[in-house]
Parts: sequence; C-alpha cells; structure tokens
Amino acid sequence: MKVLVPVKRVIDYNVKARVKADGSGVDLANVKMSMNPFDEIAVEEAIRLKGKGVAEEVVVVSIGVKQAAETLRTALAMGADRAILIVAADDVHTDIEPLAVAKLLKAVVDQEQPKLVIAGKQAIDNDMNATGQMLSALLGWGQAAFASKIEIDGEKARVTREVDGGLQTIEVSLPAIVTADLRLNEPRYASLPNIMKAKKKPLDERTAADYGVDVSPRLTVVSTKEPEGRKAGIKVGSVDELVGKLKEAGVI
Repeated sequence: MKVLVPVKRVIDYNVKARVKADGSGVDLANVKMSMNPFDEIAVEEAIRLKGKGVAEEVVVVSIGVKQAAETLRTALAMGADRAILIVAADDVHTDIEPLAVAKLLKAVVDQEQPKLVIAGKQAIDNDMNATGQMLSALLGWGQAAFASKIEIDGEKARVTREVDGGLQTIEVSLPAIVTADLRLNEPRYASLPNIMKAKKKPLDERTAADYGVDVSPRLTVVSTKEPEGRKAGIKVGSVDELVGKLKEAGVI
C-alpha cells in the first residue's frame, strides 16, 4: 500500500508572528520556517504504518514556493521514501488556497494511486481546516477527520477521532482521506545520518501548470491586526470586595 502525505511550509510554531506595517499580512522576512506541526504528525503516522508492514511506500508532497524543498527534505529525513514539490508561487507571502491545493493533490493522487492519504487537520498559518475535506469530495473517497488513532485492517481503516462529546470510532473503506489531530502520535526527530541520506532520496519538482490547475487567489486579505494587549488587572483588599467586583462584571 502506498501512502501520500501533503506537507506545508509555515512559520515555526515557536516564532512570534509580526504583522506588516501596512496591515496587509504577516511579515515573513528573515523568519524561521518549518513543517506544519499537524503535517509532521501525519508523516510520522505514515512512517509508522510502513514500519508495521502495512505501507510499502510513503510519498510526501508540498505545494508552494521553491523553499518548500527544505520541508520535504525534513520529511525524507524522518523516513519518507520520496517527495514531490509543486511550485505554485514565487512570493513566500502568497498562500495557495485550500481548493487549489485540493485540486493539485487530486492530480497527484490520480498519478500516484495511493490507498491512503494522511494530511494534517489544518495549517497553523491560516487555520482553514478545509483541504482534506475538499480533497475527499473531489476524489469521491471516504474521509475521517481529526484522527487520534488509525488502524488498518485489510481494505478498511478504523479511525478514532476526537469530537465534542469525547471519542468516536468510525470505519472507512480504502482508499480514504484521514486528517491527523494533535494526539495521534509524537513525531520523531530526524537523526544526522538520516538527514544526510535524505539528500540522496528522489525529489521531483513540478509546477501547477503541469497539472493544469489555476491557483489564482479567490480571497483577498482586507486587513491583518495583532491581538490586543491584555488589560491590566486590579488588586482587591478583601473577599467582599472581590465578590462585589465579580458581580459588577456579571460573572456571578
């Protein structure tokens, strides 16, 4: 079984994002970039399936700027077998929208014919949480979103997913789309020997035009603002004063 894993290059989660002076978006100049954390979890799960003998090949794909090749190399160093880079933008500030990404991924799926696609549930830069679901609709495949556990049994995938009421276990027929939640696993660190080996693994570079997909944006960012600073609190002298303040605030 072949497993396909889409990965995205985003601002490293440890970096505090800065808004551009004109409010047109987030400033990415000289900012550390890394693999989207949910995508990293998806890569780890695919590698674990290969380690169990369930999967025979793990293919990772990234859509965006040329610099995303670094992100793919990280996935290869973790244990993926080969990578596909689809260059769809020249400017690092250009974010390819979920529908365009889903259409490109569909084209890749049509070529690669994987039995399972494991994607991160969302990207931490735009939080749209839409690509996996859109890809499922375009392919006509079953989907299981927000997976915290994946078990493959023949032509079925049993997925435990996190819902508002707790945990829900569903079964989908393969081929299928699964999106990874935070508690699915703990991604491994790429060792230095594996980082060196990753440089020799296949990485094919293509363009959106090769697949005949229009990646022109359909959304316009009107403005971007940093969160408002937290207001200073006040000190109270007694329990009675605290209760009075809470009543004034409508808390009690």
